[in-house]
This record gives sequence, C-alpha cells and structure tokens, in this order.
Amino acid sequence: MAYSEKHVAGIFHNRAEKFQFEPCLKYKRQGRYTPISWREMQKMVTNAGLGLISLGVKKDDIVTIFSENCWQWLVADLASLSIGTADAPIYATNSGEESAYIINDCKSKFLFVSDKDHLERIRSVRSKIKGLKKIITFDPIDTDEKDIISLDELMRIGENSKDRKAFDERMSAIDPEGLATLIYTSGTTGPPKGVMLTHANFVSNIMQCYASHPMIGHHDEALLFLPWSHSLGRTVSVYLMMHIGAVISLAENFSSVMENMVEIRPTLVVSVPRLFEKIHAGIFSKVEQAGPAKKKMFSWATSVAGRAVDYRVQRKEIPLTLKLQYDAAEKLVYSKLRQALGMDRVKIFINGGGHLAVDIDRFFNGIGINLHNGYGLTETSPVTNVNTFDVFEFGSVGPALADTQIKIASDGEILIKGPQVMKGYFNKPADTKSVFTEDGWFMTGDIGRIDERGCLYITDRKKDIIITAGGKNIAPQNIENTLVADLYIEQAVIIGEGKKYLSALIVPNYTELISYAKKQGISFDDKEDLIKKPEIVTFYRGRIDALMKEYARVEQIRKFTLLPREFSIESGELTPTLKMKRKVINEKYSAEIEMMYGQEE
Repeated sequence: MAYSEKHVAGIFHNRAEKFQFEPCLKYKRQGRYTPISWREMQKMVTNAGLGLISLGVKKDDIVTIFSENCWQWLVADLASLSIGTADAPIYATNSGEESAYIINDCKSKFLFVSDKDHLERIRSVRSKIKGLKKIITFDPIDTDEKDIISLDELMRIGENSKDRKAFDERMSAIDPEGLATLIYTSGTTGPPKGVMLTHANFVSNIMQCYASHPMIGHHDEALLFLPWSHSLGRTVSVYLMMHIGAVISLAENFSSVMENMVEIRPTLVVSVPRLFEKIHAGIFSKVEQAGPAKKKMFSWATSVAGRAVDYRVQRKEIPLTLKLQYDAAEKLVYSKLRQALGMDRVKIFINGGGHLAVDIDRFFNGIGINLHNGYGLTETSPVTNVNTFDVFEFGSVGPALADTQIKIASDGEILIKGPQVMKGYFNKPADTKSVFTEDGWFMTGDIGRIDERGCLYITDRKKDIIITAGGKNIAPQNIENTLVADLYIEQAVIIGEGKKYLSALIVPNYTELISYAKKQGISFDDKEDLIKKPEIVTFYRGRIDALMKEYARVEQIRKFTLLPREFSIESGELTPTLKMKRKVINEKYSAEIEMMYGQEE
C-alpha cells in the first residue's frame, strides 16, 4: 500500500516497498561493509514499532535514543515515528547526568541505549530519572532486570503481536503538524533546550534540499558520519537520502572517515568544516614530504586550479589557454588526487554547521570536488540556505531555499521565515517567545548580509562578537578560520572581550610541528616542552603575522599561547558537532589568558 508522504515514516515505507531487495544501508561488520536491504529494514522497523505498541507506548509519548550512529538507531527512530510517537536523541558522548536531564525534561518512559557503556551511564543516575519504564538495548545485555530488554527481544514481541493492524492504524493517524522529534541544543550558553520539529518541518526541508540539488537520486551512495542526534546529520544525511532512495553507508567513526571514504567511494557526503580542514591539511602535509619534482607539479596544478575555479563554479567557459592547462592538470594531478582520497565518484560535498575558510573552499572546488556551503540551525530543521550549481558565491552560504524568506534586521541579525522553522522549545514558552519577532520572524542570533544575487554571508555569531576596551566590534570566527587554514595550526580561539587588544589560544598541528622540529634539529622531551622552545614560539609568531597581514590593526593578534593538547568533546570544550564552547574554554584557560594580559600595553 502507498503511505502519505507528509510524514517521514511514509517516505521510508514507500521507498522500502519500491526498492525492496536493493541495499538500504551498509555498515562495517567484522572488517567488511555489510548491506541491509530495504525489505529487511522495513521488517525490523515494523516489528520494533509493534513491539513498542505492545509495551504500551502511546501516541503522545516521547522515546529517547542514547547511542552512536548505527543501523539499530535508525530502526528505533523509524519505528517510533511510524507509530506516531516522537523521539528525543541523546548524543552518544553525553554523560549520565546530561542524559538524565534530557530524559526527565521530555518525560520519556522508554529509552533505547546502544551498549553496556551507555547502559552503565544511565545506571549511574538511575535514581535521578523519573518515570522511566523500560530500557531497550541495541547490544544483547546479560541481566535479570525486568525493565531491560534487547532490541532483538522487542522485535520478537512485535513479530508475535496479534494486533498487526495497529501499526498501519497508528501510521495513518500521524498528524504532519504533530511532533516528530525533540533535538536538544548542545548547551553552549546554558541548559539544553528541546527544539520541537514536526513531520511537516522535516518533510518540507527534505523537499527544499532536494530542489536545490535535483541531480542526486536513487543510484547515489552517501557516506554518513555526522551524529544523528544533530539536525544536519538527521535531515540531510539520513532523511534526504531515504527520500531519493540512495544507499546509506555508515562511517565507523569520525577518525576513520578517510579510510571509509576509500572503501565506499561515495557520491554524496555531508560534513562540518573540521573534515575539510583535516583533508586539506593532510594533502599539503604529504606534498611537504614529497620530492622537488612532485612539489613543483603540485604547486603548478594548484595555481592553475586557483585561476580556473571561479569560471568552474560560475559555469562560465574557461579561456582556451587556461583550459588547456587545466585539462593537463586534471589528467596529471587532480584526477589522481581524487582517486587516492576516495573522492573520484563524489557528485557533491555539502558543508554545514560552521564557516569554512574560503581558501579551503576554493581548493576543493578548484581540483574538481564540488563543495557547496550551506547554512541553518537546529531550529530550522536545519537548512535555510545553500550554494547550488546555478547560484554560487565563495564566502557565502548561498541563496535561500524555496519557500524560505531571509532578511537582515537593523542590527545585522539574520531573520528567517519558512515551513522548516520549528514549532518552539519544548515546555519553554518564554524561551520560544524570545527568539521570534512580534511579526513571526525567527531570530537566528547570527550576523550577516545578503548580496545582489541573494546569497547570504555569515559574518559572525551575535553572542560571539568581541567588543574590545576601545569599543571596537570584532568577529572572531573570521580570524579563527584564517588561522586554522595554516598547515601548522589545528585549532584557534580568539580572546579580547573588554581588552585593549586581541590574543589567541593556539593548538598546533602536532604531526607537522614535530616533523618541523626534528628537521630543524630542535630537541624536546614532550609537547609541553616543545611549545616552550623560543624557536617554536618565534616560528608561530611569524606564521600568525603573515596570516594576519590582510586584517585591520584592531584585528591583529598581539599575543598568543600555544596549548599542549587539542580541544575535545570529552573535555567539554567542544559541542558534539565540534563547535567551540567559548565560555568553557575561557574559564578553563583563564590563567593562560591572564598571562597574556598581565601587563596590558
């Protein structure tokens, strides 16, 4: 039977009926990618949904999912949505306390957990969780506890259900305007808030994204690694791919993405800037180690790409002399580079979740990898803008999607209206009211401008703007993006609120720095010893000054501190989508910051 496609569940079940025995999803098992067919996935989803009904899951309940990306996550999500129940995903990296907050906030009675580790995190805070009736584990867990069952057991309960009509009845009753999910904000400025996204929000955003890139389709294969607890990973990496019937291939984790890229050779990839920064740094690192002839060849090829890339993205004819050079560079360098990276089949790379340095953007598009920057927020399902093959401008996040209105407020804030804008924050009417204007525009908290082609440029996050002691407004993200494009800089945070000048916390790219130190004959005991060496401090001073030469005097970095380790999710300095938690970083490194301003000039 054909289901309504006004909700996510209907889209999935219709594609499952259409593609049946073709692969829906691939995951790594015992070192090899293993396929699950659309029919297998549909059977598991249906049985899990019937199992949830048998356990007493009601239409207005909210189930929670505490897990990393895996095929079981998708079964739990689609089963819940298919029976008209909303879900609230919890980041796999969250602590027990953070998980308990979400479970209590949404009053979840049923929780899916991945493995023993996640179960133990829940057990550690079990006394603080109110109303939880059942925990369903993806991995089989040996326990006598009656409130814990496995996903396999849940599906067996569903398969033996005597009321199999209940599944279709619940699915037919889904209200497109009803709640589909609560995606909790990552809490960079306070306790997480549950963003209420409806089926209509998701479906409209899926269709808008597809309309922006209609060349994608059933014969594509996507490599997925963004967390599905995040709206970009959910809407674009999963639901859009289901809509077009593409194969979803799961990366093992973020650190193995490049290895998985070579194994899968995907045609579609959605990512955050961190991946592109790492790939870019990796390429240039290998070139540094190459012989003189290869270095010269690569330098020539990148120079040609840099001169040709604007013609490529604007779909203009490349002048004949330049085209002959570009074709030669394509044959000798670009095609081999794409092949080595596993990117020879890529139709489109979408970057979201943060600004990518223009130099890196130009590099990828120049060597024949179509990289399109987009923009959005959890509150907008998330996509509102994206560069396309028809309208593309470097430095921008492209034009607004269909049916989406964007305008700039008098203070520079970006305002949005569209069918993808959230219903509001769960049980927080005051917070909801605070992010909408009186005439219904969603206030993004981002600062930007719109050019004559309708392309949006994000200049900074409103709350991140640094106001110096001299009253100057500084956009730190622009400076940080310039810094991390450098081969020897892994991460950077600009400091300067209320200060007379800007300073920076710099995390070196230790792979490159250690290699440099050895070549220069600089001896050291460990990373902490290395970054204190006067030669290394002088080396970074020179690189930073060179990178800052195009910036105004007030934007120059007067002082900097090199740090011995990366900012990470585990240490609480990054959100699960790899954004800086500036408040946490400022507090954690307050001593280092004070040292840079101990004797202000």
